[in-house]
Amino acid sequence: MWSKGSSVQAKASVLLVDDEQNILKTMRICLESAGFEVVTIANPVEGLDAVRGRVFDLAFFDLKMQPMDGMELLRETRQLSPETTVVLMTAHGSIDSAVEAIKLGAHDYLQKPFEFTELRHFTDKVFEHHRLTRELRALKEELERRGATGVVITRSPKMKSVIDLATQVATSNITVLIEGESGTGKELLAHLIHQRSPRAEEPFVTVNCAALAETLLESELFGHVKGAFTGAVKDREGRFEAANGGTALLDEIGDVAPATQVKLLRFLQSKELERVGETATRKVDVRIIAATNRNLEESVQKGEFREDLYYRLNAVKLKLPPLRERVEDIPLLIQHFLKRSNSTSEVQPEALRALTAYSWKGNVRELENVMERAVILARGGAIGLLHLPEEFQLLTEDTKRGLSLEDVEKQHIVKVLRVARDLEEAASILGIDPATLWRKRKKYAL
Repeated sequence: MWSKGSSVQAKASVLLVDDEQNILKTMRICLESAGFEVVTIANPVEGLDAVRGRVFDLAFFDLKMQPMDGMELLRETRQLSPETTVVLMTAHGSIDSAVEAIKLGAHDYLQKPFEFTELRHFTDKVFEHHRLTRELRALKEELERRGATGVVITRSPKMKSVIDLATQVATSNITVLIEGESGTGKELLAHLIHQRSPRAEEPFVTVNCAALAETLLESELFGHVKGAFTGAVKDREGRFEAANGGTALLDEIGDVAPATQVKLLRFLQSKELERVGETATRKVDVRIIAATNRNLEESVQKGEFREDLYYRLNAVKLKLPPLRERVEDIPLLIQHFLKRSNSTSEVQPEALRALTAYSWKGNVRELENVMERAVILARGGAIGLLHLPEEFQLLTEDTKRGLSLEDVEKQHIVKVLRVARDLEEAASILGIDPATLWRKRKKYAL
């Protein structure tokens, strides 16, 4: 079933953590004969360091270890490297332990002692699961990437102004900072800039800075050399080198730790880098786009983000408006999502009124999720209020009853206050200044 040097298995890495050296030796021989790259570690703390330093395909952890047991190591690994498929091993197998391990995110449970052939067949099944999961994830990302490279759907003057500026700067190599709330389309705009640049045929690489631990982020960006840290068994290029000639999007740049900010600033200034554990300098030609849902200027003032790095990134700032500030786009986006779902459903007027009246804290991404839900519930029929979440139904329930103008105003202010993040945002949604909102709240005892 397996052949040594198989092109698939040879690229797969396995981390083995067990305080019994004989087990490690036996498993290494077995898995290396199948073509895997194997890292064996007897100390669970060093095993955790290895997980921090790189991403493994598979990991086998013994349950009974000191000073950290397999369950704790599993929890930490799921946080640091969720894409790693983990198996727990134990000589003290029980149903309770197996259920607990799977609840914590383990793929399966292997009881010791096991035979050489049994381990091979078991790992074969685990790796097949991992491979399929990885392929499905890659397919989903590719579909999202293709969808994100289309034309931005908008009739909003605010949005059109941002797109016009993005198009103008696309042909240069200038660094761009994209600010906007979560779900407003920052990655979509970054793709647009890349597509309309001379680098369009070169790689577009995205790094989510918030999703990686500090030590792993540095290795991910700059790469590392063999022996740089526990588990670094071979040289590995970073994302900047992978994007050479193209564009790198640093998503959630505001979450980068101070130490990494220093190294990032140095790279932006010189376009030169050193892999972790290496002294040789490498020149890289990559266009940087940064994105954040934070106000970086405020982060600078609070001392959370380096001022010099902020100004280096902020050569051109593109600020995406939230969906509530471009309500005219909501019907267009609804039709887009219906078409993408291959749905022939129509949206009833009452449901459309509720959709356009909603505050949309999650922006376009939230609208997409609501429409996916509605399409499923409507089952090909017209989409009405009953197919929307409860909060949308509350937006229109008062219109069915006769209310005075003051009652309508009070009810509307209550609903806006319920969904707005603060009083300033509530005043903006209502189209009044904060002082007027204060007087109305006092009037209606809100």
